[in-house]
Amino acid sequence: MKLLCIVPSYWPAFKYGGPIASNHNLNRTLVKKSIDVTVYTTNVGLVGKVPVNEEVDVDGVKVFYFEYVRLFEFIGATGWQFSLQLTNALKKNLKDFDLVYLPAIWNYPTAITSYYCRQYNKPYIIAPRGVLYPYTIKKKSWKKWPYYHFIAKRDLKDATAIHYTTEDEAEKCHASLGLNNLAIVVPNGVDLSEFADLSDRGNLRERYPILKDKKIILFLSRINWKKGMDILVKAFTILAKERDDVHLLIVGNDESKYSEKVKGWIRENGMSYVDYGLRDNPAEVVKGTLHRAGGSDVKDIKNVQVSFTGMLTGREKLEAFAGSDLFVLPSYSENFGMVVVEAMVCEVPVVISNEVGIFREVVQTKAGIVVDTNAESLYRGIKLLLENSKLRKEIAIKGRKLVEEYYDINKVADMMIEAYKEVLNNAK
Repeated sequence: MKLLCIVPSYWPAFKYGGPIASNHNLNRTLVKKSIDVTVYTTNVGLVGKVPVNEEVDVDGVKVFYFEYVRLFEFIGATGWQFSLQLTNALKKNLKDFDLVYLPAIWNYPTAITSYYCRQYNKPYIIAPRGVLYPYTIKKKSWKKWPYYHFIAKRDLKDATAIHYTTEDEAEKCHASLGLNNLAIVVPNGVDLSEFADLSDRGNLRERYPILKDKKIILFLSRINWKKGMDILVKAFTILAKERDDVHLLIVGNDESKYSEKVKGWIRENGMSYVDYGLRDNPAEVVKGTLHRAGGSDVKDIKNVQVSFTGMLTGREKLEAFAGSDLFVLPSYSENFGMVVVEAMVCEVPVVISNEVGIFREVVQTKAGIVVDTNAESLYRGIKLLLENSKLRKEIAIKGRKLVEEYYDINKVADMMIEAYKEVLNNAK
């Protein structure tokens, strides 16, 4: 089987979102299982760092990075990503592949690939990755609906299949959009070997002395409007008034300067924060006091309840999971919840909203606390775990078991291979 994956951005340009990592994780595992995988992508986030218009080996996956033009930047952080190089490669090589996989929607690479798949009668799969959830698509609908009706709607309806990562996503999106093509449900997966060494659970507190002797509540994800951070700040405010041993650790890449809103909410609720993630200006004025991020004076800050670290990757990311007491993700819309799975691998008890795609699986296996998308419900969920060490341990064990049984990348890759075969059979 020769599979062509078309994606607007690709590993190692991970700052553009979790789907990049999960998509590459799947591709490299498929290669190990003798699937011939080629990736066409743009060099967004990698300009000057990767060769363009030629094959590059990325963990065994054949990747072609193409130059792009930043048109229609109102669509997103990287614009529409028009690429003449990618277009020419499709014209020349599309006929050589058995199946095309498109894990994105609002971009030129997906639009032009869908067009040529129809022209050449080539079967293709689109994976919306949560962007078609009713809640999500209503946000900034002024730019999404015109694009959907003029371009994406036909791409979706003519796709041989739509790939959803949870039953929740399939149920809420497929019928509501009037899609009659094949819907396949295969989750994202994680490579368990990457989480094998979690021995340094104390390193987090050593790196950030402000966390010493605190119960660490970890939020690790992109910082944007989808993640329910307004709910989180309100819930944590209630908690921080009741006990002085809690600390909210916010880890993640800031999108559209959304963290400024979060910091504003923190100040409005009478709390202080420190930002370790600042680079250009490593200082922040908080409640009239100058706090230096990452300096030796951080350890002297008193009564600071919230810390921002910026994005953490590799070993530092694992240590953030391993060193925290619990993990929270109160999203308003989340098609899967990759970071939840990563937290469970690290045996960190999780509190998530019932809008996170895998919430049903978490409820069924009692692998976490699921709450409504409001501050009071989130507060109660966090408080329940903080006050019950036995429950925290039980949930941590069940979370790890859930991942091993359902989200191991090797099992997920086998499921995708079967799904690909079904799509190809339906296309005959």
